[in-house]
Amino acid sequence: MKCNDKFLLVPKGLASTKASKLSSFLGVELIKVSISGLRLIGPLVAMNNKGIMVSRLAEDEEIREIKKETGLPVERLPTKYTSVGNLIVVNDYGAIASEILPNQAIKIFADVFDVQVETMSIASYYQIGAMAVATNSGAVVHPKASEVEVKKIRDIFKVDAEPSTVNSGVPYVASGIIANSKNAVVGSLTNGSELLILSRALKV
Repeated sequence: MKCNDKFLLVPKGLASTKASKLSSFLGVELIKVSISGLRLIGPLVAMNNKGIMVSRLAEDEEIREIKKETGLPVERLPTKYTSVGNLIVVNDYGAIASEILPNQAIKIFADVFDVQVETMSIASYYQIGAMAVATNSGAVVHPKASEVEVKKIRDIFKVDAEPSTVNSGVPYVASGIIANSKNAVVGSLTNGSELLILSRALKV
């Protein structure tokens, strides 16, 4: 899944009761989508409140549907890489893109998300979309991110950021968090100490 402050994109086929609970908890409108016919939305989508980037695998009809439902600009990632959600972290104040992306992709990110885009790695990983979660309220980052990296993340997103894990020790925080400025949903294995850190970092 993927969300911003207005919409929650969930895979078609997800139980309506679960989807409704999630949208209610996050305070957003529910939209059921697919990307290339797949139910794996999170790694194939990146979004803030201004725009949406999808995998180059997305079909024309899927893009038209997302545009119609959200009213936001929707563009494909024009590279050989398919998992756009793993290659960029974005909120309404800034974006961090993977160092492996070409300049053409960076320029499109800047236009679609209407933010300045910086490139970096996090804890020596280039899949930065899996290493961090950012909203307009706060950010969470891989526990092995350096102090310099955490400071840079704070400066780019203009929010506080803290290292953490999710689901009882998983360092790839994006794999277990759906968050916006209003609230956050985390994996069921997330323990008490992680919940304290995550709620403090994301201000929810």
